Amino acid sequence: MELTPIAYIRTDFDGKFGLPRQSGLVPELTGEVVFTREFSRAEAVRGLEQFSHIWLLWGFSEARRPEGGWSATVRPPRLGGNTRLGVFATRSPFRPNPIGLSCVRLEAVHTVPQPVTLTVSGIDLLNGTPIYDIKPYLPYADAHPEAAEGYTAQTRQHRLSVCFPPGLLAALPEHHRDAAAALLAEDPRPGYLDDPERVYGVLYAGFDIRFRVCGDVLTVTAVEKAK
Repeated sequence: MELTPIAYIRTDFDGKFGLPRQSGLVPELTGEVVFTREFSRAEAVRGLEQFSHIWLLWGFSEARRPEGGWSATVRPPRLGGNTRLGVFATRSPFRPNPIGLSCVRLEAVHTVPQPVTLTVSGIDLLNGTPIYDIKPYLPYADAHPEAAEGYTAQTRQHRLSVCFPPGLLAALPEHHRDAAAALLAEDPRPGYLDDPERVYGVLYAGFDIRFRVCGDVLTVTAVEKAK
């Protein structure tokens, strides 16, 4: 079976470090799903505007497979990087078939001018990620509040307090400031890195945002134009 991208997504992320680990964690992050010429037809999205959320099926285009093709176990970063779990018990990008699934909020459907585009929010995708399919999210079928959350129950509440000095925050365009602070609060670091002296960097919206983390406080130390 050969999959053909129906669209590509435009986002403010050109690097993987700093991307939210799941869709919906940072509602302020937005993107544009841009249909390819073959699938850019208004009738193909007719009725989609009636839904508040959609599923995006996409490809891990930047994930490098381990030597040998695939591994049966992976090390989830949020568990410290030392605990091995089955690949099918995680959402690791290193899978036998590198397919991702994201539920995002549908903000708008644009059919003119061409190409057809969808404005979405709560994204967790790199700029240029290929989209293979789009389906409406159905609350009565797709939501299960009683579902067990496994080992993620011990990590999902982990958030940092962000100290973003006003002078550095002002270096970002105003419409990116809330999103930048929100994505930093999600703690971009792998779980096994906890060095208060280490300086990390997130490439977002054309800027290199540098920071340190001490305890549960993240302090931004520099904001520069990305090279």
